[in-house]
Amino acid sequence: MRSLYPAIDAYDSGHLDVGDGQEIYWECSGNPDGKPVIFVHGGPGGGTGPRQRQFFDPARYRIVLFDQRGCGQSRPHIAEGADLSVNTTAHLIADMEKIREHLEITKWQVFGGSWGSTLGLSYAQAHPDRVTELVLRGIFLLRRSEIDWYYNGGAANIYPDLWETYLDPIPADERDGDLVAAYHRLLTGDDRALAQRAATAWSTWESKTSYLLPQPDENQTTRFDLAFATIENHYFVNHGFMDDGQLLANIGTIADIPAVIVQGRYDVVCPMRSAWDLHRAWPAADLRVVDDAGHASFEPGIVHHLVEATDRFADH
Repeated sequence: MRSLYPAIDAYDSGHLDVGDGQEIYWECSGNPDGKPVIFVHGGPGGGTGPRQRQFFDPARYRIVLFDQRGCGQSRPHIAEGADLSVNTTAHLIADMEKIREHLEITKWQVFGGSWGSTLGLSYAQAHPDRVTELVLRGIFLLRRSEIDWYYNGGAANIYPDLWETYLDPIPADERDGDLVAAYHRLLTGDDRALAQRAATAWSTWESKTSYLLPQPDENQTTRFDLAFATIENHYFVNHGFMDDGQLLANIGTIADIPAVIVQGRYDVVCPMRSAWDLHRAWPAADLRVVDDAGHASFEPGIVHHLVEATDRFADH
């Protein structure tokens, strides 16, 4: 069973001015002369952390992590009133290109899970000539059916107890409608105490349902919750700033890029239907189904296949 590589420190980092009043945090670790890879975090709004460097052999990879607009160490943060009108999928794709140019990287591997798979696919379809390989986990194609499954009641059939906590901030007379829209009103309203309460409920729903087996409570901060919930919800009410089914419709643009898809069989957050649909549209992609895993990237079987993939591509 493959495991994570030992923890390493970043050797370089900074904030890149990408316009629109935004400064994107980036960092490099591993081998400065190694194969470039960019880690695309989830959410959107999740941010990065040192543990995410460990999917890559530090002797062979130049590992690039960055925090997307409004979260992590990027500035301004949602807690400081970051402007959501300049936070779209197109903006994030452009930010990735600016980071690549700033670091003088010609081509790189793109690695991402959950929303990171959405943005990774979107970036690759916009810039296929800049991508050497794709390693994707917990596929999310940002179709309305996927959002409704997880945020509008489908997953409640599996986690009815946790669903009650998710519903708690929403007024009783709004619970039979579009809950994503109801949360949007709470998260962006003038009552900031209520917005924070809603953010914590939204983030808790996702963290509690991400693993196949229950895990100890994560030490999430209210600042993390606010960015995670507000930015995620902003993207979902705007349909990810893309047409429904767009990523599948455009799969031909990346058909020749080597790819590995790692999917937990019992992923409730991003059910396997999306990974299967992606694989059927893109049969050259290597689909690895992990039969004893849910959504989280750090479940043992998920780690095994992700590290196996990055090891396979390290010298290509």
